[in-house]
Amino acid sequence: MNRNIPPGETLTQPLKPSRVALAVLALCFALSVIGRGLGESFTVFLKPISENFGWDRAQVVSVYSLAALTGGLASPLVGRLFDRSGPRVVYALGMLLLGSAFLIAAYAQQLWQFQLSLGLCVGVGIAFIGNVPNSILLGRWFGPRLPTAMSVVYSATGAGVLILLPASQVLIDHFGWRGAYQIFGCATLVLLLPLVALPWRLFSSGSPTIVKNPANDIIDEGWTLLSAMRHHAFWALFSTFFFTAIGMYAVAPQVVAYLIDAGFPPLQAATAWGFSGVVLLFGMLSVSWLDGVIGRRPSVLLSYAISIVGIILLWLLQWYPTFWMLTGFVICFGSMIGSRGPLLAATAMKIFRGERLGTIYGTITIGSGLGSALGSWGGGLIHDWTHSYNPLLLFALIAVILGMIPFLMVPALRS
Repeated sequence: MNRNIPPGETLTQPLKPSRVALAVLALCFALSVIGRGLGESFTVFLKPISENFGWDRAQVVSVYSLAALTGGLASPLVGRLFDRSGPRVVYALGMLLLGSAFLIAAYAQQLWQFQLSLGLCVGVGIAFIGNVPNSILLGRWFGPRLPTAMSVVYSATGAGVLILLPASQVLIDHFGWRGAYQIFGCATLVLLLPLVALPWRLFSSGSPTIVKNPANDIIDEGWTLLSAMRHHAFWALFSTFFFTAIGMYAVAPQVVAYLIDAGFPPLQAATAWGFSGVVLLFGMLSVSWLDGVIGRRPSVLLSYAISIVGIILLWLLQWYPTFWMLTGFVICFGSMIGSRGPLLAATAMKIFRGERLGTIYGTITIGSGLGSALGSWGGGLIHDWTHSYNPLLLFALIAVILGMIPFLMVPALRS
């Protein structure tokens, strides 16, 4: 058998769908690591940028808030563009936006320039390589196993935090924050080249057992965006995304600065928060596993309880800055960031299944973008007004409690 395959021709014996599915899963995971890791790296840059320009915390955090807001608002557009142009165009645009944004930020002098680059461009760029396109692509390969696959990809947020937060601090220490952004921008643009060269026609085709077997097809129940918006489950999921994001992201952008103010060295603070990426992977998979054992509602409520414990431990750290208290906070709070995402997505896909699912789910996730923006900006504003983290943590705690209420009150979210 001649193993020399001419360029442009395909193998006569195609790859096994299971292998292609794993390749797609690995690709989505890697893209999520890049997107979320670069986005969350702003928590390390917050303090040096603020000190460099003498800006208030709320002014600097407004950049992070704008990224969250634009990322959420772009989600329906990403889903629609994915359907029309395919994954190659969507992912390539995302990487191009991210790389260009960090290069622009490296030379920024005014707040609006940071808001345009690290806010608008990074937010949209993350959306273009984030959970919405990944969920659509993975759905073509994993079918009934989609929640498990999504849990793996959602955990990439933690992996990105683990890798890029300590790396950001090291780069800042050696090259300054401008040099670090130059490195991030160039590295992202270099990765764009192999990304475009991937076999996207194969990746976007889907598994034959899912695409061609009628028994495995998702039944189209005729949902449209307007009809979905008239259903109480739509707004229950929207509010869960919204309030949970407020609570989690009121805290997340200021964790490193908080730990430094509590007495921890900057690299130790960045590394400790970076290790939330390790525990996030276990938290994500554990909550998804519990979903199959004790049910969705108990699993989600347990995850909220652990998040609340994490916020309380963070509050205590200002008086007891010990290693064990810090470890407890990272485990409790870090392991639950995004842990509810796969279950919320699976719930939406179960209720609103059909051809327009991408648009409906993308619109629901606007709640997450709005909540992230309001939480991070509001958290910075509260810190500036009070010069204390205590009101900020109380604000986050109340929002997390509000986020869990739909799972206590809405029957459609219990199954």
